[in-house]
Amino acid sequence: MNVHTFSTDTPDAFFRGHQIGSRWQQQIQRSVALYLGFFPRLGIASEQVRAIGDASLSALEDWAPELAEEIKGVAAGAQLPLWQLACLNARTEVLAAAPASKEGECSTTVHAPAGSRAPRTLQTWDWHDSLVPDGLIMRLSTHQGMTVKLFTEFGMLGKIGVNSAGLGLHFNILHHASDNAHGGVPVHAVARRVLEEARSVAEAIELARSARVSASTVLTVFSCQDEAPARAASIELSPARTGLVYPDAAGWILHTNHFIETEQSLGERTPDVSTTYARYQHLQAVQGDMVADDIRTRAAAMCGPAGADAPICFHPDMSMPDTERWETLLTIGIDTEQCRLLYAAGNPTTLAANGYQQF
Repeated sequence: MNVHTFSTDTPDAFFRGHQIGSRWQQQIQRSVALYLGFFPRLGIASEQVRAIGDASLSALEDWAPELAEEIKGVAAGAQLPLWQLACLNARTEVLAAAPASKEGECSTTVHAPAGSRAPRTLQTWDWHDSLVPDGLIMRLSTHQGMTVKLFTEFGMLGKIGVNSAGLGLHFNILHHASDNAHGGVPVHAVARRVLEEARSVAEAIELARSARVSASTVLTVFSCQDEAPARAASIELSPARTGLVYPDAAGWILHTNHFIETEQSLGERTPDVSTTYARYQHLQAVQGDMVADDIRTRAAAMCGPAGADAPICFHPDMSMPDTERWETLLTIGIDTEQCRLLYAAGNPTTLAANGYQQF
């Protein structure tokens, strides 16, 4: 995956979207085409894809109208029909209409103990290599005067990021029995609004809880401030309810692609054949070695002695169809003190060996 960067200072949502759409028209058009071609191969009819996209955009207009305006601006700037951008931003909501994947995506580690030391974080972002030839790291300004830096797929509102109030966010998909095809607020938009508005973990929880979602995800949020009851939390969202997971006694939160909060886990829909449990156990085994300030040291420790063969590293099997092919496309850490993203395309061993970029 090629990672591009972009900065915009306008707080006007439609104008910002138009800037993004115009500047990255080719990449956004390609992203839309790839996803609209991918969904039917999962057994989701094109008519249902559009219906979910339209419903999700309507839900977003009610919950966060400025973010809906940005999608409209991106569509105009990229010269694409609005419904196609709506479907792209609702990609997780569309996927909720398909059988749960045999695989998950992403492994997250956050060390956020009480005290003055800022959290140390690292996440792998695993996804279908065929869908994301390019990714975007973006800086934007809000009406409230905050700066937000985030990673996302081209044409999507958000995913992983940090804001100048010292709040960071990691993002993992989940699957719950209550997931449905009704088209709720896009979970990528929930992540984006949290980054734009929340100045504390408590505010992030309340914002996320207020969204009516139709697909499950977990937003792991953390702050450079020492908060009560905790400076970090995994917010497990499903259509049924919102669950919260706080750091353990040593300050660790780990998350892969299954529910951890007790009540949410009763509705778990991730297949037993998924690697989510093996990846979680791997993170538990190496977490004690992941406390270094240097992100390269943490990245090497995240893989442990197995290196690139660790279960958290995905390598695409080109003999498989693209619907069953996964790759670790990005490794990213978040610096909440200096509002920075530290990242490298590829798995953690790549970052450890070759270094990282910062934005």
